[in-house]
Amino acid sequence: MIPPAASAVIPAIIALLLAASASGGPVTRSGDAATVEAAGSEPPPQDAGEWFEDDWDVAGPGGSPGVERYQVVEGSEGPPPGRPPAGGDVTSNDVDTAPAAPGRGGSAGSVLQPRNRTHVLPAPAAAAAADNRLRSGDQLDVETARQFQLLRINYTSLLADLADLAEMDGGALDMRAGRGLPRIVDKALWLFDLKQVVQEIETSVMSKVSCTACKAGVGLIQHYLRGGKSRDDINKIVYQFCVSLKIQSPRVCEGLTELFGGEVVHVLKRVSLGPEEVCSFVIGDACGDVYNPFHEWKVVFPPVSKPEVLEPKVPTEGAPSFKVLHLSDTHFDPYYQEGTNADCNEPLCCRLTNGPALSSSTAAGRWGDYRKCDTPKRTVDNMLQHIASTHPDIDYIIWTGDLPPHDVWNQTREENLSILKETVAQMAQLFPGIPIFPALGNHEAAPVNSFPPPFVQNDYSINWLYDELDAQWRQWLPSSVSRTVRRGAFYSVLVRPGFRIISLNMNYCNNKNWWLLLNSTDPAKELQWFIYELQSAEFNEEKVHVIGHIPPGHSDCLKVWSRNFYRIINRYESTIVSLFFGHTHYDEFELFYDTEDLGRAVGVAYIGPSVTPYYDLNPGYRIYYVDGDHKDTTRAVVDHETWVMNLKDANVYDYPLWYKEYSVRETYEMPSLLPQEWDTLINKIAQDGPLFDTYYRHYWKNSPVRPPCDGECKKRMICDMRSGKSHDRKFLCQEIESRIDANTRTGWRAWIYNGLALSMSMIMAIPSFTYQIPKYVFGLG
Repeated sequence: MIPPAASAVIPAIIALLLAASASGGPVTRSGDAATVEAAGSEPPPQDAGEWFEDDWDVAGPGGSPGVERYQVVEGSEGPPPGRPPAGGDVTSNDVDTAPAAPGRGGSAGSVLQPRNRTHVLPAPAAAAAADNRLRSGDQLDVETARQFQLLRINYTSLLADLADLAEMDGGALDMRAGRGLPRIVDKALWLFDLKQVVQEIETSVMSKVSCTACKAGVGLIQHYLRGGKSRDDINKIVYQFCVSLKIQSPRVCEGLTELFGGEVVHVLKRVSLGPEEVCSFVIGDACGDVYNPFHEWKVVFPPVSKPEVLEPKVPTEGAPSFKVLHLSDTHFDPYYQEGTNADCNEPLCCRLTNGPALSSSTAAGRWGDYRKCDTPKRTVDNMLQHIASTHPDIDYIIWTGDLPPHDVWNQTREENLSILKETVAQMAQLFPGIPIFPALGNHEAAPVNSFPPPFVQNDYSINWLYDELDAQWRQWLPSSVSRTVRRGAFYSVLVRPGFRIISLNMNYCNNKNWWLLLNSTDPAKELQWFIYELQSAEFNEEKVHVIGHIPPGHSDCLKVWSRNFYRIINRYESTIVSLFFGHTHYDEFELFYDTEDLGRAVGVAYIGPSVTPYYDLNPGYRIYYVDGDHKDTTRAVVDHETWVMNLKDANVYDYPLWYKEYSVRETYEMPSLLPQEWDTLINKIAQDGPLFDTYYRHYWKNSPVRPPCDGECKKRMICDMRSGKSHDRKFLCQEIESRIDANTRTGWRAWIYNGLALSMSMIMAIPSFTYQIPKYVFGLG
């Protein structure tokens, strides 16, 4: 999920960017990584294209001898077991166990061995669905919902310091070069509240407030860098801001500046972008769509025509199915302590270091807490034991990342790896013989969100994590995936003949990953590899499920990366059946639409609920039923259920009870889960108040402390459902938001508004060339 407050507040305003980077993770503290670099690792000056050489050619068979290359070869044998030697000959990156599926080397080596069972699925029941929608508790929600209060801060001493800087700068103002920032910062201090900025970074619901803060922070850091200040000097300045403005406790301020300062300074020293470009890159819509040629790129598709799109088949009722467990965002906290202060002033509470609670109302619960606290070990243990006993017929598990807690100011590489090893061992013990397909979260890195591309081979290299992932995941995955896991933590595996799972590292779309400012062009060439895997799957008539952590339509996903991903989903809509993500901690979904016809949905991304209650949530997990092995299988999701634990009751009665919150087809009366049915559901939710209330309750996993949702909240949530592409809300959501606004207005204002909305709808339906008519009518042509 989005990192904690601390992560967002490193430098007060100045290092807001620093803070955004701090959004959630750990880092090693051994040595001064900023001053030690491998020879030849420094990238050349920026260029609009891809400006560094790499030893990875996903297109194969070109390249010079002695270079590792990727090659898609029909009917080829897989690579030899173990990691291919660096600098070896051309090898196939086929990830099937040998032998593989027909057309890729056979059919006997799939990962999943079917049990030929048909799972009992709940039948749609209109009465039960109606009863579900009538369950209320809204009054209690309103009374208990948190009210965020904006706090004002005394900026006197800060303004004095900035005045001195302004004199040093001579008052020059050049936004694009980042000069004269003291005046910008001075203005920013009066325009935004730092506590509001922190909240926006945590929720990823950004506004102009965060944009202004971002520009001020980036500009002032660049100002110091131009003035010749060192990384240590800047860290000290940022720490003083953080402490003096009481943005975080001194220990959190110290940890954040120590962990994140080096990387941010390292990156900002090497980019030629000004505050406007940097903040548009990091924040997205709220900072405007600033054109940036350094970060505009497109993936390349093979010269193969897109097959004719056929009407998708509805899975056969009663046919065999796979039962699939989806776990995400565990955020296991080994230092959680019952009875400690759960209402602390740090990003993560409920720990011994927060001290004992001053009253029973602020004490951390035994099984977790609705405040900013992660998951205690006993809750993780209880959930996994419950799943193992309640769902003994699980066929396979998808596990979409975020294992460490949110203590982003004091994590280390060693501790994150320890949590990875401990959790993997627990999963293997409780689910023996069940295939598990993991994906990498943004919190596994140290510091959080820090995923340097492969060309970064100095002390900042991410090899320490990817090598361990390869070693830990190897017990569930074939050895042939080692090469891609070690390169970029992504892989492709044949589950059954004709059925493939592709796991993506979505951290290369994470706009809080500062390393992408150096070069965002398809880091690790992951998307190009993804295209070749999909093209091979299309040739072999395989159906594909895609798993990852950050949803591609989420505001945390870089807009240029998301735009390219959207194109890939459109091109291979007949091959990609479903997508599965986590990260948000909520129970939700996103749709993908035909880029030529926004009325036709082409894909659905299921976003699974979090195990952690962080924050205001009940713990939860997801069960999917997937069309199984039979003659007419579609490999589509037939139904899904969300299971939750009522955290409040568990703490009161010291007895955690996990229960099925709802079945999606039963509750929403959906005839199937094809993309077009999800689109129909969005339109119903937008028009039907009680149905939206039901969705909102499920979104929060039936939390008793969920906040109320006003009109703007409703529009944002419904837009999120339509947005498989990030930072494009105007294009994807304008029409449905207009309808929501029209339904909430009354009287003569509604009459005028509805008339305007109708006019806009008619205009949008007219071919694009007619948009030029007003220019000539008003003499502007």
